[in-house]
Amino acid sequence: MRRVVFNQKGGVGKSSITCNLAAISAKHGFKTLVIDLDPQGNSTHYLLGNDAKPTNTVADYFSQTLSFNLTPKKPQEFVTATPFENLSVIASDSELESIEQKLESRHKVYKLRDLLNKLDNEFDHIYIDTAPALNFYTMSALIGADRVLIPFDCDAFSRQALYNILGVIEEMREDHNENLVVEGIIVNQFQPRANLPKRIVEELQAEKQPLLPVYLNSSIKMRESHQVCKPLIYFAPSHPLTIKFIELHEHISGGIKGRNKSTTATKKTVELL
Repeated sequence: MRRVVFNQKGGVGKSSITCNLAAISAKHGFKTLVIDLDPQGNSTHYLLGNDAKPTNTVADYFSQTLSFNLTPKKPQEFVTATPFENLSVIASDSELESIEQKLESRHKVYKLRDLLNKLDNEFDHIYIDTAPALNFYTMSALIGADRVLIPFDCDAFSRQALYNILGVIEEMREDHNENLVVEGIIVNQFQPRANLPKRIVEELQAEKQPLLPVYLNSSIKMRESHQVCKPLIYFAPSHPLTIKFIELHEHISGGIKGRNKSTTATKKTVELL
């Protein structure tokens, strides 16, 4: 399954959601890959650490498509193992910005899908993190993905952006990827005691927008996990926000619990709280 986490608005938690869902997938025994298409590289830093210098990045892959090469690197050579079992990443690089215009002019927007097709047999789940923009790389991700997860923080600006995003996805479905499905809207940084977030959520529900039933609260624990470069399932496995992520993962996975004993242990931890 290929999922892209997409929102044109910044600061809604795309990288945090991508990495934490991917980490739970890996913890449950699934071979899981994160592809970081954001030049800022937040997902790359989160999973590899701030000092990591991956040899082959996603920018290297796209650069390779721009020139004829008798010995191109294999798809697996762009994959970097993280310190966490079953979890790998194709790292970002600031060079993404400098080659974007050339990739657009050469009509390389389907090249990410080609890479994903070649990696499908290697991984059970693939999560794609995107920049807060509808750019070449985001379009490549929407063309190559099966599902879209839309992070949403509860304010008026986010709500207007949400309608624009749903329109963009529908256009991509019609023009490039008829199998693309909006898997759901993830309510993030939710404040259950505040009136505005509750009202916005209720109004979106009344509109029958595809809100996922698990709402993610704000927590300083998330920032702490960023600082130590450990997703919550490894950093704070019994924290309430971690449990919310586990519930969200189980929902989008159709209740699939995993492939190894670590899942049972995680579930027991949740039940004891």
